[in-house]
Amino acid sequence: MRRKRLFSRIWLAWLVAAVAAACGDRPAYTTVDGVMLGTTLHVVADVRNVSAQELRGRMLELDAEAKASMSIFDSTSLLSRLNRNETDRIDRHIAYCLRLADSIGALSEGRYDVTIKPLTEALGFAGKERTAVPNLDSLLAFVGRDKVRIEGDRLVKSDPRVQLDFNSIAKGYTVDLLAALVEAAGAENYIVDIGGELRCRGVNPHGEAWRVGIESPFDGNQSDGAFLQRRLQMHEGGLATSGNYRRFYFDEQGNKVAHTIDPRTGRSVLSRLLSVTVAAPTCAEADALGTMFLAMGADDALAAVERMPGIKVYFILAGAGGGFEEFVSPEMQAWMIE
Repeated sequence: MRRKRLFSRIWLAWLVAAVAAACGDRPAYTTVDGVMLGTTLHVVADVRNVSAQELRGRMLELDAEAKASMSIFDSTSLLSRLNRNETDRIDRHIAYCLRLADSIGALSEGRYDVTIKPLTEALGFAGKERTAVPNLDSLLAFVGRDKVRIEGDRLVKSDPRVQLDFNSIAKGYTVDLLAALVEAAGAENYIVDIGGELRCRGVNPHGEAWRVGIESPFDGNQSDGAFLQRRLQMHEGGLATSGNYRRFYFDEQGNKVAHTIDPRTGRSVLSRLLSVTVAAPTCAEADALGTMFLAMGADDALAAVERMPGIKVYFILAGAGGGFEEFVSPEMQAWMIE
């Protein structure tokens, strides 16, 4: 009996020590806040191989690399030079985004197309003053994914006036690059967020799922989280929200013009679909899919979800009485915090 009690005490002491060691071995998390791609940057990660200062330096290098490649707001970027036909050479970032855009575009019935820059520029969403009375019909002649292709490391256009706009995918793709950067620094648990688009893995510093807020889509909501519609929790993958409640203006006739544009008509897309949140394996996919659904409008977007089993989406729609209505796909429902 004595030997049994002794064995029990030894086993219990070993168990307590093991639990204490497990808690004590939980790695410290590094937090980095700043600016990337001209918007907010927030990173929390259990990096192991670099200091916070070195990690910040690598992030600044990534920021410069992404903007030098894909920015339409930087006149010296590779994408800007491709649009001006000063070069036809592409890099790995542009090749990746163009190929991913093709796969999303195939699902969109023409509503998602990155050759949309002549339209976004004319309507004032590409860093230049909008055209007072744009001739949309003439601009549509230069829009269409069939008008550009990749041959090796070259971009081939059927018309030199074709131009690319990666604003619907480049930020999400840069989030994925940032996630790869913190993983290379040894992180097994992290969340990386650029302007509200994010990717995460594992658990937060409390050992729980990462918690994310989704903004209320009322016009002009620039609060960065003060007004939230819902919260969700996730352990892995990318998340992006698209909406027309921030980037818009009213024209001379008082009509609202939003930055989501239908490539088939050249006109701003306005419907009762106010906000689209998509979860996907990568943030680039979530970013592009969010734009696609928003460009479809409420009815077509809901119909498209029915044709995409397993898709994780959360839609906020304008209600008949002036409030909000919600649609949550079954797969996304499991992530919602009640």
